[in-house]
Amino acid sequence: MPQAVNHESLFSQGRVAASLGAIALISLLAFEAIAVAAAMPAVAAALGGLDFYAIAFGGTLATSVVGMVLGGEVCDRHGPARSAALGLAAFISGLLAAGAAPDIYTLVLGRLLQGLGSGLLGVAIYVGMSRAIPSALHPKLFAMFAGAWVVPALVGPSIAAGLVHVLGWRAVFLAVAVVAPIAGAMLLPALNRQRGHSRRAEPLRWPLLGWSLLAAAGALGLHGGSHLPAWPWMPLALAAAAACTALAARRLLPAGAMRAKRGLPSVVAMRGLIAAAFFGSEAFIPLLLTTRYGWSLNAAGLALTASALMWSAGSAIQARLKGQSARRRGLTAGFAAMAAGLSVSLLSVAMGWPPLLAVAGWALTGLGIGLSFPMLSVLTMQLSRPDEQGRNASALQLSDALASSAALALAGLLLHARAQPSAPPDTLPILAMSILLALAGAWISPRAFGAGAKAESGLEAASRQKA
Repeated sequence: MPQAVNHESLFSQGRVAASLGAIALISLLAFEAIAVAAAMPAVAAALGGLDFYAIAFGGTLATSVVGMVLGGEVCDRHGPARSAALGLAAFISGLLAAGAAPDIYTLVLGRLLQGLGSGLLGVAIYVGMSRAIPSALHPKLFAMFAGAWVVPALVGPSIAAGLVHVLGWRAVFLAVAVVAPIAGAMLLPALNRQRGHSRRAEPLRWPLLGWSLLAAAGALGLHGGSHLPAWPWMPLALAAAAACTALAARRLLPAGAMRAKRGLPSVVAMRGLIAAAFFGSEAFIPLLLTTRYGWSLNAAGLALTASALMWSAGSAIQARLKGQSARRRGLTAGFAAMAAGLSVSLLSVAMGWPPLLAVAGWALTGLGIGLSFPMLSVLTMQLSRPDEQGRNASALQLSDALASSAALALAGLLLHARAQPSAPPDTLPILAMSILLALAGAWISPRAFGAGAKAESGLEAASRQKA
């Protein structure tokens, strides 16, 4: 094939179905997450499951950790098609179970299956498309992935509300279950042409899967511990959950990630920081606008819409950066823009400024994550050997999930600790936490371009030292 065809477009001949399938699946995952969040109050009311409201979200995030690790292992040994097929099966099974749930327990089980499937699918899509698309197009590829979240962010809540009103809450789950196989059918043929690498003949590394289960248990514990009596059980439960999560992360992430060592470990660390900074605050922006300023839910949603659009704009900008120097500055600028935007939002609340300034600050935060988030995906593929891409892609998303879960758990604790009767929830400590996380990411961002393309998990490093 001529060189020009290889590099001209993500939608050149031979790539159209794969690119469209990847966009469709990522958009479905995004829509499912956003639409379910919008519909969950109706679900809880129908099934009488308010006590299980949090685990319906936290459980999905926790089991996605297991899916990510398993997906990385399967991709490296058998190719991304098998991981995608397993992920689709688990994701659709979870949607069907949730959509047909007679009680809250079945719904939670369905959500756990959805998380497992989304973890498998996410790694398969990133690895498979990275191998199918020339490296020169990877910045555009990951910008396209980020852009696939924009439309669901814009229309997801209103579509979910319409489905609940016309067909009932079950339609939110079942509609996605109907469309998911169609998107998978477009992507799977392209993934089927790829195979695993040198570890194909080796068995799955069961210790890694064991650590992923411990990480999932720790993540669930961080969310559940806050519901225990304040003393002494809550501190003990949270400390135990945090210890389990940190121990598992040390084993699952590349060696040195917890210290942001130069090269790939710092990339994985930054992915956790950027996700925690953004998603740790995003859930509380509508709460801030509705409780402190009296905005309606539709009006408060404009802040999320503005952030989603700016995220897309930031992704497009990073895709046009050429050369290592420009991309290094862009990565740091993304974290700095997030810190600046969060600071504007915090100051607008603390100083009593017009609420539109808080919205503008959150939009700037979206621009910042758009600059940095896809660039970290590009760097991960560049710093990984072909036989490491699956494991490192799963480590990237694992860092994202664990850090976001921990940040949300801490945000919930901060909100509870600052609660006062008849007063709006105090979101200032949550915004301050996210500012610190973004500044930490900006500080370590130059290390992503340091030496050290090869990275190994903590478990592998220990094995090598023993040998």
